[in-house]
Amino acid sequence: MFGDAMFFEERKRILALSAQGGLPTMYAWRTAVEAGGLMSYQENWPRMQRQAAVYVDKILKGAKPGDLPVDRPTKYELIINLKTAKALGLTIPPSLLQRADQVIE
Repeated sequence: MFGDAMFFEERKRILALSAQGGLPTMYAWRTAVEAGGLMSYQENWPRMQRQAAVYVDKILKGAKPGDLPVDRPTKYELIINLKTAKALGLTIPPSLLQRADQVIE
């Protein structure tokens, strides 16, 4: 699922439909995996929020927004829900589980 606000707003319905249809789904939000989605891969939001605050501080101190470099995420988080994988009859490879930042059992 895309990280778009429309999809986030409808996440409960999307989760229910994917579970009903037996569809493995990957989300852009941790909360969807905590609610029963299979997995998510997303930016590290606390780091991005801190960086946004740094940019706001620079702009308030007189920096021109157009002169600031574009900052992209450098850390992503992989979260896997093993309960959902089991319910879908999927086996997650151990190598992927080792790379996960969080595994929900």
